[in-house]
Amino acid sequence: MRTSTEPGLVPYVTLREGEEGAPDTLRIIREWPNNRPRLRYVYEEPDDRDVRGVLWARCSQNRRDTDNMPTGKPRWRLMHPARQRETMQGLFCQVCVRPARTPLGFVFLAGPDDHRADEASVITAQPPLCRKHIVPAARLCPYLDGRPVVYLAQSAPLYGVHGTLYGYGADGVQVVARPEAPLPYGDSNLPTFLASQLARRLGSFRLVDLDELTREIALAS
Repeated sequence: MRTSTEPGLVPYVTLREGEEGAPDTLRIIREWPNNRPRLRYVYEEPDDRDVRGVLWARCSQNRRDTDNMPTGKPRWRLMHPARQRETMQGLFCQVCVRPARTPLGFVFLAGPDDHRADEASVITAQPPLCRKHIVPAARLCPYLDGRPVVYLAQSAPLYGVHGTLYGYGADGVQVVARPEAPLPYGDSNLPTFLASQLARRLGSFRLVDLDELTREIALAS
C-alpha cells in the first residue's frame, strides 16, 4: 500500500530495494507413510513454514533503523512476504506493526474494484490498520483511487495463502501455476505450494464511511 505523499510514512510491509528472493533451492520429496509429494528447501529453517505447515518464499531483509523499521527505497505495491505474514498472522497494523484492533474491531481497506458490494464474505491479503493509520493510508494510497472501501470486521479468521504451485517437469522442479485466488488451508495442492501472502476471511463485517468510522472510534475510546 503506497502512502508516499506523506513524508516518512512507508508501511512496514512494503518491499524495499535491495530485498530479493533467495536462490532457488527447492525440491519435491515423497513423504512416508502416504508417499505424497511435498515441496521443501534443501535446508529448511523453522520459519520457512507457517502455522499450518505451508512452505513460504524466502526473501532477504534490509537492516532496520533506530525505530526497528526496514530501510531502503520503497518498492510500492509490493509486500515483503515475511512482513506481510507477520502482520496478518498477528493482526498487526501494516504501517507501524502495533496491534491493529480498534475499540470497534479490525479495519481493513480495499480498492474500489477489489470486491463486489454484495459479497457476504470477503477474502483479503491486505493486513489491517491501527486507528492512527486508517486515515493516512486511506487518503494517500493511489491504489485506492481516493475511493477506499473500508471494512470494519469483528472477526477475520485465517483463510489460506497466495503463491505459486510447483511440480515436476522436464527440468525438474518447476512452476506449474500461479493461481489468482488464494488456496484455502486444507486444499490438496498445498503440499507443493510456495506461499507469498497470507489471506484472511472477513466473515463478520460491515462497510463503513471513513469519516463516520473515525468519529465512531473516537466516541468509543
